[in-house]
Amino acid sequence: MGVRRSGMSRGGARREGVRRNPFDGGAVTSAIRRSGPYAAVRDAVYRMYERRVEASLPTDVTPRHIGVILDGNRRWARSMGLADVNTGHQRGAQKISELLQWSTEAGVEHVTLWLLSTDNLGRPARELDPLLEIIENTVRELADDGWHVKPVGALDLLPDKTARVLKDAGEATSDAPGLIVNVAVGYGGRREIADAVRSLLIEQASRGTSIEELAEVLDVEHIAEHLYTRGQPDPDLVIRTSGEQRLSGFMLWQSAHSEFYFCEVHWPDFRKVDFLRAIRSYAARHRRYGT
Repeated sequence: MGVRRSGMSRGGARREGVRRNPFDGGAVTSAIRRSGPYAAVRDAVYRMYERRVEASLPTDVTPRHIGVILDGNRRWARSMGLADVNTGHQRGAQKISELLQWSTEAGVEHVTLWLLSTDNLGRPARELDPLLEIIENTVRELADDGWHVKPVGALDLLPDKTARVLKDAGEATSDAPGLIVNVAVGYGGRREIADAVRSLLIEQASRGTSIEELAEVLDVEHIAEHLYTRGQPDPDLVIRTSGEQRLSGFMLWQSAHSEFYFCEVHWPDFRKVDFLRAIRSYAARHRRYGT
């Protein structure tokens, strides 16, 4: 399991995926960033670098499944001087369609988006309710745009309205071709494993299998067949934005052999060049699977 850190190491070596600003965040810096001349030069440089990175990617090493922890929406809003953090959630939601397009262009077959964790359900209603509405609208848009949407998570923990939107999107797009988009809402890795074991026990009990009989034959594949992502390949690459370098419970079972890529940019500012860097980093690694 590989870990790629962002930024500069203590020894001064360059680390992949960083986008530091020599200025500290704040309203003045944000205003400069958004100014016409600064933005024009910055965007031109990014486009040049983006083409350079894209040209350097190998065509025979592409992750089939990418998991993305969309982190930093609230911090982005605060860094922009915005009082309402839901502005960050909305901006982050708008970034999703770009990511899916980049993934399709790269040949990725599955993308899992962690939109809301089971821990997030404990947030105050004044923040959670608008966030759930943003998620509902985002899922509807993904379905309307023709993506194959698959809800993954403990839908029974969600408000009925949110759960219904997720189920409707999954049913309406179940035959859609191309990229499969797992929307992880009300998702927690430990909860997923517990739900998988519970489902397995119920299934075996309906067949008349005793606990003793099941214990004799139980293996990891039995549990894997009951995960939210059953039938899909495990994620080859897990990307987390906003500088945090931990999984926080994301796809705990499936990520046993995943490669990790951490970048410091907040999710709303995640660019194609950041995505390409992650793919380049993945392609450069030798995956040994414990051997």
